[in-house]
Amino acid sequence: MVKKLWGGRFEASLDEKTENFGASIKFEQRLAPFDLQGSLAHVKMLSATGIISGKEADEIVAGLKALEEKLHNHEIEFKIENEDIHMNMETYLLEEIGAVAGKLHTARSRNDQVATDMHLYLKSVLTEVLSVLTTLRSTIVNLAVNHVDTIMPGYTHLQHAQAISFGQHLMAYYQMFTRDFERFEFNFKHTDINPLGAAALAGTTFPIDRKMTTELLGFAGPYANSMDAVSDRDFIIEFLSNSSLLMLHLSRLCEELILWCSHEFKFITLSDAYSTGSSIMPQKKNPDMAELIRGKTGRVYGNLMGLLTVMKGLPLAYNKDLQEDKEGMFDSADTILTSLTVMAGVLSTLKVNDVNMEESTAKDFSNATELADYLAAKGIPFRQAHAIVGQLVLDCVKKGIYLQDVSLQEYRALSDLIEEDVYEILKSRTAVARRTSLGGTAFDSVRKQIEQAKKELQS
Repeated sequence: MVKKLWGGRFEASLDEKTENFGASIKFEQRLAPFDLQGSLAHVKMLSATGIISGKEADEIVAGLKALEEKLHNHEIEFKIENEDIHMNMETYLLEEIGAVAGKLHTARSRNDQVATDMHLYLKSVLTEVLSVLTTLRSTIVNLAVNHVDTIMPGYTHLQHAQAISFGQHLMAYYQMFTRDFERFEFNFKHTDINPLGAAALAGTTFPIDRKMTTELLGFAGPYANSMDAVSDRDFIIEFLSNSSLLMLHLSRLCEELILWCSHEFKFITLSDAYSTGSSIMPQKKNPDMAELIRGKTGRVYGNLMGLLTVMKGLPLAYNKDLQEDKEGMFDSADTILTSLTVMAGVLSTLKVNDVNMEESTAKDFSNATELADYLAAKGIPFRQAHAIVGQLVLDCVKKGIYLQDVSLQEYRALSDLIEEDVYEILKSRTAVARRTSLGGTAFDSVRKQIEQAKKELQS
């Protein structure tokens, strides 16, 4: 029987199934480097405050450094019987340097220890997320630069609505991902707080220096309340919420890519590097990576709902329920980082079939609003102009023609205000160029959006 480091008041040991059920080391292994980082800061503080001797601290530091080396070389075997990452590392430290290892746990608890580990881990993840998000945003801007003048149908209700610049469409996603970036930045602020020194929940009687460990660990500041420090998981919930919204945006983009590369649209062609085939149909080229990102959105949503449900009824301060805070965090971090990287690859390698895009606006009624606006600019109340054009569209549908096919004589029968210039107004490219309102789809407007985006990315 393995003797637990906490087992002094127990007469019997856990049965095997219960031990396996309660152990978290299966998924906590990835916290190992952060656990050692926290321990190194803690022991240096214990020495600096005179809580342990300099000699003892030197021995413990040497032991922790040895464990870091073994961890780096994959020489540490994590064991279920040692329950969690903290007990595993402390057990190995005990083997490394003997009984003095027990002094490391002075003035701390696994409660503040695990919270510290997760803050350090998530800070690392958020740094990477912000970097990869910046890459994706840059990829979108670079694609938009090349397609400011590419015309495509804009949709509402998945029906042709008005002609737009493809660059404008792309820049809408840039704005979404920029808001995601800003949310993760704010999330970093709430993650950059040091729980170490809160101990189990009430602080400690030892004269610790929380400011010192805060500086050693690179946190912006310590938690102001020890109970909040060990029970707060808001920073993880924020991360999962932000991740869910990010995946929502990625999923929307994936849905459009999947539609655009279909035989019906033929707006884009995806690179072979981000497509797969069929085991039975030789002709197939499937947008599997986009479909996978779309599908993985659900698991990130699930991780958010899981932790929200765990937290909703917990009294202060620490409860074992909080062991359920990690797997969803790890899974979501892996999912969003991979999804962002794959999406950047998809966008940077796809081919835009600009001719097909523009041709799809030539045989539709996406120029109907242009005609209504034309009449309104001539002095006809817009509602009346809307009704006139609506009736004309109905007539065209019945005849199997489009607005640009209507003769000038027929137009003038509707209103003698209509002139020859109406045919220029009805062209898709003209329609796009004329929408010059702030944030609109006019080519110059899109270029301004791109220039602003470049400034944001540089800063």
